[in-house]
Amino acid sequence: MVKTPKRPPAGLPDKESLIAFLREAGEAQKADIARAFGLKGAERRALREMLRELEADGSLGKRGRGGFTEAGALPPVGVADVVDRDADGELYVELVKGGDDAPRALLMPDRQARGPAPGMGDRLLVKFSRGVDGWEARLVKRLDTGADRLLGVIRKSARETRVEPVDRRSKDVLLIPSALAGDLRDGDLVLAAVEKGEHRYGPKRGKILENIGREDDPRAASLIAIYSHGVPVGFSEAVESEAADQALPSLRGREDLRDIPFITIDPADARDHDDAVYAQRDEDSKNPDGWIVWVAIADVAAYVRPNTALDREARAKGNSTYFPDRVEPMLPEILSNGLCSLKQGENRACMAVRMVFDRDGRKTGHRFVRGLMRSQAKLSYEQAQAAVDGQTDDATGPIMDAVLHPLWNAYATMLKGRRKRSPLAIESPERRVIMSPDGGIAAIEPRKSLEAHRLIEEMMIQANVCAAETLEKTRTPLIYRVHEAPSQEKIFNLADFLHTIGKPWNKGEPANTKRFNKLLEETRDGPHAEVVNEVVLRTQMQAIYSPDNVGHFGLNLDRYAHFTSPIRRYSDLIVHRGLIRGLNLGSDGLTDREIAEMGGIAEHVTETERRSMAAERDAMDRYIAAFLEDHVGATFSGRITGVTRFGLFVRLDETGADGLVPVSSLGEEYFTHDDRAHALVGDRTGQRYVLGRRVEVRLREATPVTGGLVLEMLSDPDPRDPNAPAPRYGVRGRGGDRPPMRGKNRPGGPKPRNGGKPSGGLKGVRKGKRR
Repeated sequence: MVKTPKRPPAGLPDKESLIAFLREAGEAQKADIARAFGLKGAERRALREMLRELEADGSLGKRGRGGFTEAGALPPVGVADVVDRDADGELYVELVKGGDDAPRALLMPDRQARGPAPGMGDRLLVKFSRGVDGWEARLVKRLDTGADRLLGVIRKSARETRVEPVDRRSKDVLLIPSALAGDLRDGDLVLAAVEKGEHRYGPKRGKILENIGREDDPRAASLIAIYSHGVPVGFSEAVESEAADQALPSLRGREDLRDIPFITIDPADARDHDDAVYAQRDEDSKNPDGWIVWVAIADVAAYVRPNTALDREARAKGNSTYFPDRVEPMLPEILSNGLCSLKQGENRACMAVRMVFDRDGRKTGHRFVRGLMRSQAKLSYEQAQAAVDGQTDDATGPIMDAVLHPLWNAYATMLKGRRKRSPLAIESPERRVIMSPDGGIAAIEPRKSLEAHRLIEEMMIQANVCAAETLEKTRTPLIYRVHEAPSQEKIFNLADFLHTIGKPWNKGEPANTKRFNKLLEETRDGPHAEVVNEVVLRTQMQAIYSPDNVGHFGLNLDRYAHFTSPIRRYSDLIVHRGLIRGLNLGSDGLTDREIAEMGGIAEHVTETERRSMAAERDAMDRYIAAFLEDHVGATFSGRITGVTRFGLFVRLDETGADGLVPVSSLGEEYFTHDDRAHALVGDRTGQRYVLGRRVEVRLREATPVTGGLVLEMLSDPDPRDPNAPAPRYGVRGRGGDRPPMRGKNRPGGPKPRNGGKPSGGLKGVRKGKRR
């Protein structure tokens, strides 16, 4: 794009005037220059000679085929490629049609960022400008979303160098020309791009955009997840500088809460502490046996103010992302582990809510304050639980009577209200990766569920409810955390599955948490407990953020908002700002602009949450595969947790890992996927592998770079369902004639006359034979 400069005096310009013209225009072709100066005939030939001289002495640079600009300059707007990333995660772009003199420009954060952030190899339309430290670029539009990019591992041989994808679903392999592969090593993790052009036969040709590490690096699992899902890493210098330039909190504009003996209860390895709790009996005679519960949350809004560099980058990240070996935080560590962490014995700014509960656990009132607090103790969940169970230590012994016993007694009262509300009681066991000091994987073990966890969870839930109620009462717009009831289709699928295990479910009855909980309780001690829990979980919708309230089905609440984790969730920061505005608690509350953008912010933080969840899940799969790599050939017990047309997913008891038993390895029989029965059914014998069945499997493959586990079934299938239609030997359902087959399900049977090929195109059928 050419900026139209002020029209210069007519006639052949001198060199200084020509450079000044190009500086103002940004970029111009020879014809544009001649037209601007009114040159004709011999003057145009003189202009051509002058341009050659200025280009030769380095005063001018070429742009594209016929464009000229001042050397080292960039146009006001141009098309650029993302070509580099520095150690802090900053991206740099290069003008597509720039010459050797065209400088790289720092890609600045986008205030209105929506969707995935730009990444290596992306093509963008940007606005260029000169900054204090050099050229800067601001995104106008994404022209290439990076669909032709590939995260993969270098595989070198004597003949060629290839990039094999780390995504197990991808079949693309890129061939790297030998001239570009000299510095690459076998096992390098790289970000590559498909070279443009014709690739009619064989693998596509590629180029390396970035070398990000090694596949045998213990941190490879999280690195792959970060790059695969576009999780933003690091912080800009402006953000780090802004985070460091913060004053210690004072009592100005705050209520003094330092006499309240708040404590924090967190995971043992937690580095930041954004919530603290305290409980005491209510001395009000009108509330006999009632309790007052305080929840204090770090006042992040006091440090991350609207329309600052900190705020823009926090919004772009949306939330923190957690991996076994690292965290990609939403806020710089100087805040998340400093002024915004409720450290023991240090004054900290907080937003606190004082909640009152009656003897039946019903919340009868609450109020929010912006305060100054000082935590009395930092406890882990295990430490607090051990103390309540009778094993105190130096930290818990002195606060048992004044702090811990009241907290547990208040929780016992709150539980009465929770039971009456009957939130969904799904048990979803989690696993955690234990890292060794050298960065390897020491163990994978279940994450314990303690009463201390449930205490903190219930107190946080009630604080979140208070935030939503207060914002509604003050008519302040907010971002709700909403969770819709299961769809009718999901309920029908659940009913079909329950029928296979003899549990009735009326498809016409409305879904509610009490009905789900009744089902979970009825099956809790039976053989189907685990799979019923899994299927009920899959029946639920995904929770999202929204400015429109539809309630929270899983918690069985009419209104709910996230308030308790502003260090790691941008949604909570917006709720804090709403409370500040609605309750007149300061000048740093929700802005009119944020209110206008509320829908877009809610959509964005929902997307970033799902991005982080996907990255965390992928990293866990890869860590488990790396842990099991040395156990290939070993046998494991597990349960069938998924039945698909292409095989069975089995969850291993010991690690919680999910592996695939390919349908092709189930024996010499065709298997049909019966989606209503959630089973793979032998087309000839009617024998079945059904959802929830306990099985023994052998680990055939473990691929850490993709996170894939391939298993071999060792358990025999269940007998034919006596209520199902009898199998017709020699006939493959509606697919036509097929002779009987020989396999482990029918030893000694004759070989098929047609070589075992299916005689029809029946959907959902796979040929099974051992490989």
